[in-house]
Amino acid sequence: MTKPRQHTTEKKPRTPATRFGLRTRSPLTTVLPGAAMGSASSPPSRRRWSWGSALAGAATTAAATALVLCRPRDPRFELISISLSTFHFRPPAALDIGLTLTVHATNPNVVPVRYGPSTVSILYGGAHLGTARLDAGGQPATSCRLLHLPARLDGVELAHRAGSIIADVARRHMELEATVEIAGEAAVLLWSRPFSVRIDSHITVDPVFLEVVEQENSSEMQLQLA
Repeated sequence: MTKPRQHTTEKKPRTPATRFGLRTRSPLTTVLPGAAMGSASSPPSRRRWSWGSALAGAATTAAATALVLCRPRDPRFELISISLSTFHFRPPAALDIGLTLTVHATNPNVVPVRYGPSTVSILYGGAHLGTARLDAGGQPATSCRLLHLPARLDGVELAHRAGSIIADVARRHMELEATVEIAGEAAVLLWSRPFSVRIDSHITVDPVFLEVVEQENSSEMQLQLA
């Protein structure tokens, strides 16, 4: 007879944790936010480029620059010299005096201007002493040129002011006023816009040598954009 085999079971030693039916866990590891991203870091965010916004910004900048450059500026007229062109005396009291006014005209605008004929009024002591004629013409942008304006003085008014004029000649100091209104057109943003400018000048001259001693100019320009 064969003896039955006896099964033997090996008993493993229990640890204190398993002896009371507890399960052991692996120690916790602290994961830092930067370490979690580690090698699998997300790519940096890229700003989306909008061509519409870029074109709108460029158009706004260009429009603002055009408005600054095309902003109308007052033209300047400066009397340079006075020359005697004609002098006739016809008895009993007819006096005919012709002068030529040399004016330095400046157009500071970035657009050319065209203007029509106008008349320069010359005043002495508040009275109308004579006129000068400004012919129609034009002037390029940001340019300067000399204008020669023929002027005619009123002999009757000169006779009425003879006492004051003689006193001014003796002290070689005469004060005159000149006023002119010029109307024309200026090319602004590919369109012609009408404008008008009024120029007032206070001029001090030496009546003996007809030299301009001093002058003050003031101007006011109006440009119609509508």
